[in-house]
Amino acid sequence: MRLGISSPLSHSSPEEWAEKQTDLGCTAVVFPLSCNDSEEKIKAYKKAADEKGLMIAEVGIWRNALSSDPDERKRNIDHSVGQLKLADSLGARCAVNVAGSRGKRWDGGYRDNFSDEVFELTVKTVREIIDRAEITNTYFTLEPMPWMIPTGPEEYLKLIEAVNRERFAVHLDIINMINSADRYFSPEKFTDRCVSLLGDRIRSCHIKDVHLKEEFTLQLEECAPGMGEFPLRHYAEALDKADCEMPVILEHLDSDEEYITYFNYLKEELNGLYKIIRCQ
Repeated sequence: MRLGISSPLSHSSPEEWAEKQTDLGCTAVVFPLSCNDSEEKIKAYKKAADEKGLMIAEVGIWRNALSSDPDERKRNIDHSVGQLKLADSLGARCAVNVAGSRGKRWDGGYRDNFSDEVFELTVKTVREIIDRAEITNTYFTLEPMPWMIPTGPEEYLKLIEAVNRERFAVHLDIINMINSADRYFSPEKFTDRCVSLLGDRIRSCHIKDVHLKEEFTLQLEECAPGMGEFPLRHYAEALDKADCEMPVILEHLDSDEEYITYFNYLKEELNGLYKIIRCQ
């Protein structure tokens, strides 16, 4: 498997960006530019990644393509198409977004997120983005969330079947799917089910941790690796078995210093799985 971080780290050139990533020990990266950047700049970052042997795991989208505002929805779909085209030009493993929400917060939890109408709208939106982008070298993926589809592997399979597009695949963030006591207290079982059902379609993954707070009612808190109770090594082993080149990306930290600290923790925790030369 390959490890990476979602932060580009502070840098002043494409070469420094790639060097800082590799010096830390990353072998996969999140591409730090967007489709709105110049072609020259995009090519320079792509060249820097290639020269350091860095896999471009993800191109992020992070816009609400289900917005209830028609103008905002159109802008966000157009941006999604542009980012997916960028991912295709880079040969990235995937472009990733969340499905979207029907409320004020773009990634928030709302009752309407789980309606039949929104499921159908999600299917229609994914198809439109893929069809317009006309990709051949990458995949469009949706990151699971606790409060919008897909919230689990069976729901992801249902969505894949409904979308019915070869270039629609899976982004796995298992912590985002730990939204119940059953999944929290049986994490190995849940991990194995996710990888068994989705493994051959997973293009990229996120890694972090989860902690059960003592307050009532059930409160699960995302946290940095090692600050919670999730069996991260079991998760990594399952992903490595599914694909020995699987990119696993550390995310949601607040500073370069935190990324460096917790990435180094992961390298120790996942010793023997994380290798510069992976497939034997």
